[in-house]
Amino acid sequence: MARSRKNVVFEGLAGPIDAVIDWPDGTPKGWALVLHPHSLQGGTRDNKVVTTIARASVHDGLVAVRPNFRGVGQSAGAFDHADGETADMLELIRQFAAEYPEAAGGRWLLGGFSFGTAVAARVYQTLAEQQAVLPDALILAGAAVSRFSESDIPLPSHTILVHGEDDDVVPLDETMILARKADLPVVVVPNAGHFFHGKLTVLKDIVEQRLKTM
Repeated sequence: MARSRKNVVFEGLAGPIDAVIDWPDGTPKGWALVLHPHSLQGGTRDNKVVTTIARASVHDGLVAVRPNFRGVGQSAGAFDHADGETADMLELIRQFAAEYPEAAGGRWLLGGFSFGTAVAARVYQTLAEQQAVLPDALILAGAAVSRFSESDIPLPSHTILVHGEDDDVVPLDETMILARKADLPVVVVPNAGHFFHGKLTVLKDIVEQRLKTM
């Protein structure tokens, strides 16, 4: 259960980034940044897959940060096909580390759902190129990484791909292509669609199991 929840505003390149931070009971063990689906298709930080990943993170003692991308909620700017969103998240990471060192100094989970996976993957790639501090785990649910990049994005070996068997938005075959290129395992949830309706508890269990090995 979250100790507290508060709205926080970070500053992105297009203006304010509207975010919610959930704190766990006790001293945080680290933090999680969880990114939402496509902004022009109703995606927000309150998406159920996003909040499920966040809840699992808080349950494990992490501070969970759920920002709204450009043009969503009170976040400034307009949808930018993962380019501006990636730049904004890099700013958020830097500002979070300065503002909340007690959490940023611990374990770090970077997670995303659908469009959010593309941003998460590009954030990881940029941090690696900058030789910056990298997340300890990358969880991508309903991965749409290849849809928002002109070239293959190298994914780390600790990436977990979670996909619904019956996903009709991002077909499982698409994620299998991504997995083969990166030589990564895929956790397939039987009878689950893109939004994991009726399977959110299964998703939460998958995330919690991964967090135990971080």
